[in-house]
Amino acid sequence: MTVRILGIDPGSQRTGVGIIDVDAAGRITHVHHQPIVLLVAENFPQRLKVLLDELDALITRFQPQEVAIEKVFMARNPDSALKLGQARGAAMCAAVLRDLPIHEYAAKEIKLAVVGKGGADKVQVQHMMGVLLNLNGKIQADAADALAVAVTHANVRATANRIGISARQVWSRK
Repeated sequence: MTVRILGIDPGSQRTGVGIIDVDAAGRITHVHHQPIVLLVAENFPQRLKVLLDELDALITRFQPQEVAIEKVFMARNPDSALKLGQARGAAMCAAVLRDLPIHEYAAKEIKLAVVGKGGADKVQVQHMMGVLLNLNGKIQADAADALAVAVTHANVRATANRIGISARQVWSRK
């Protein structure tokens, strides 16, 4: 059975989305990726509306069964952290409104899972997503991060299935 996973890298200016399919053997296939540019809106509340509308349209179009989202990290600027949290909340609402299960991963966990080190930079993540998903050309950074979230969840999910426990239990055992 193939499962479609929507990965989300939330942002208050751009939110990355990446969609992959993972089969029963754990093989991953790229489906779609893009940044959702929120700066087209005239104010922050309208950015959140753009995010909700765009994610709803992507969920309708691609029909994912699961969602993986990056956890918020502490930003240097409290205002930025609040806006990031609000964008993340809006993204989660888009999934919850469709009754999709949400799995959360910290940035360091994602980088460790896809690059091999928790302190990897964006260029390394972009490169690994290209290699792992057999994509040509440079992948936009937010979209690459979203693909990395989805790939992380696919790998955690495959490990959980192999050992007979939930994906949440796999990550909690680290």
